[in-house]
Amino acid sequence: MTTSIKRMPVWAKVITAVVLVLVVLFAGLRLAVLPGLRDLFGTETHDRSGPTLLQSIQDMSRYDAASGNFQVVVDLEKDAKFLPDAIRGSRTLYVGAGTVDAYVDLGSLAKNDVTVNSDRTSATLRLPHAVLGKPALDPNRSYAVSKQRGLLDRLGDFFSDNPNSERSVQKLAAKHIGDAAKDSHLTARAEKNTTSMLDGLLRSLGFTDVTVTYGT
Repeated sequence: MTTSIKRMPVWAKVITAVVLVLVVLFAGLRLAVLPGLRDLFGTETHDRSGPTLLQSIQDMSRYDAASGNFQVVVDLEKDAKFLPDAIRGSRTLYVGAGTVDAYVDLGSLAKNDVTVNSDRTSATLRLPHAVLGKPALDPNRSYAVSKQRGLLDRLGDFFSDNPNSERSVQKLAAKHIGDAAKDSHLTARAEKNTTSMLDGLLRSLGFTDVTVTYGT
């Protein structure tokens, strides 16, 4: 006596796999919120980093004359064509805080940029205009407020730990902070502070007439 076993259709296998994945995700969420189980299944962090190596040293010849603190809220949304956001897509709300320095490059001065009279009482300095440095995000003040991801994105995060998941919003936050620094009066403040610093320094050396100009 022989019996025939019907094979499960392909579509049924796909549905079963999706249901099993949803059950696992739901069970993981339930375990995370149940009191007591969070500590039982919690993770421990161990820092096994190697020693920090000094790669290079550069001599600095610039005067950092001003620094601006900025904060921006980045709302980055990524959509997939022909798929609803619940299946594929993400939206991240990120608060980026950082600083931008404005400095004057004193190392580019030539001999004719500094003029001193014979009795060393008058000095004229011609300096380059102040410029902005690169935006530097502060990791202690920057954080993700919320993350919304579709099912496929959640599955991708579940099976792979991507350390660059926030790199896009961080780069965008740094760009916005840099643009805001360009629109501010940070370079003007840097030139004013540099002039004040040089004026006080030269007057302490005996100069009574100090003139500082900027530009070529």
